[in-house]
Amino acid sequence: MSHLRVDLRQRAEELVALYPRPRSAMLPLLHLAQEQDGYVSPEGIAEVAELTGTTTADVRGTAAFYDMFHLEPVGKYVVGVCTNIACLLAGGLELLDHASSTLGCAVGSTSDDGLFTLEETECLADCNFAPCVQVNHRFVRTTTPETFDALVSELRDGRRDHDIPTHGTLLRVRRAGGLHAPKNEIAQQREEAKVARDKRAEEKK
Repeated sequence: MSHLRVDLRQRAEELVALYPRPRSAMLPLLHLAQEQDGYVSPEGIAEVAELTGTTTADVRGTAAFYDMFHLEPVGKYVVGVCTNIACLLAGGLELLDHASSTLGCAVGSTSDDGLFTLEETECLADCNFAPCVQVNHRFVRTTTPETFDALVSELRDGRRDHDIPTHGTLLRVRRAGGLHAPKNEIAQQREEAKVARDKRAEEKK
């Protein structure tokens, strides 16, 4: 039985079909697993391994390499405060300390109410608004303790749900564009490519 919801499983199979090798779809599949569970759960890892024809060790090792994936449960909102050089000079460490006090959790941990996980980040590439803050990978451009506290209040009240979805959701609207092709057409083209490769290999002998 699939761990992924029916709609996400369908999307997962569509993703796998776009790649010449199933394992090439691992990163987008990890995002789907995280979208459902809020983090990359053991069950999600097992399903991605099954879809890509790899092992759970392969999938876990890949997920562990990227900061956007979490292998343990996190809060509904993952708050990242940049302390790289531009933000450091603009008060990044002070804002991080203030965020820890406001959220009631240490850096790298989750608040008791399960709403917030606080992270210290490397450059978030929004240096014009230093110190840079992101929530669930959305720029919030709050640079002072006062504006940070106002943001937290809005998040607690659900007033930012329209632009900051629950952690794990990268896109709430599926794109109509991009690469689409019928599964039978993809299979036919791959078979033709395999025949051509085998023929070239035979000619080289």
